[in-house]
Amino acid sequence: MTIQDKFSALKANGEKALVCFFTAGDQSLEDLPKIVSYLTENGADVIEIGLPFSDPFGEGPTIQDSSQRSLENGTTLTKVLDAIAECRIAIPLVTMGYFNPILRFGLDKFAAKSKEVGVTGTIVSDLVPDEANVWDEVCEQEDLETIYLVAPTSTSERIQQVTNQSTGFVYVVSRTGVTGAESAVPIEISSLVKKVKDLTHKPVCVGFGISTPEHVRLVCKEADGAVVGSGIVTMLHKHWNNLDERHLIGEYVRSLKDATV
Repeated sequence: MTIQDKFSALKANGEKALVCFFTAGDQSLEDLPKIVSYLTENGADVIEIGLPFSDPFGEGPTIQDSSQRSLENGTTLTKVLDAIAECRIAIPLVTMGYFNPILRFGLDKFAAKSKEVGVTGTIVSDLVPDEANVWDEVCEQEDLETIYLVAPTSTSERIQQVTNQSTGFVYVVSRTGVTGAESAVPIEISSLVKKVKDLTHKPVCVGFGISTPEHVRLVCKEADGAVVGSGIVTMLHKHWNNLDERHLIGEYVRSLKDATV
């Protein structure tokens, strides 16, 4: 199922999308398919699988720490893709990482392997549209959907460029700075989402600082979905390896999904 198909199906049911992020390898990579299935069973509509990197400068402490733990566990891109190959679900899987490891792996090789193992789309956090022509061509060849970011500081020209080059959804960053759970979402986000939606019919999702049902409910008034990262990473880190507490993760994800309707 493509990202566009998933959003169309959700819209037909009067729902918005819950996009859940976690860092591959923070928990055992053998558990990655189980984590993907568990998040899906509890309401995730799209899953972003974070690719660990030694310098994730766009991330806050929670995801930085998860990336470092993953690298200390010996996680590599090859191992992540092999783990993704074991997933057996019907929702879109999106890899999210930084350009340097993908470049070292080989753009063609990474895109081909991603498609082979069942990845639907990609986010390269530090790759701006102006410099992404080769990457876009590689993804198009492999039928991988691309996702680019719009920030509160983006000019109208940049927003138009992002909407033109994104083939999956447009990722609207709720605030400047790094990722991380916040106590409040800037009220200005609604006007930014409206501005983006005036320029495209593609799905628009909001991320960065989204961690509670109230946050999800707020952004879904205008956006087509909400991205929750640090909150999911924290819950997995605290509770995944304790079977008696794992249900807390499911309850959290369901509460987020309920807020999208």
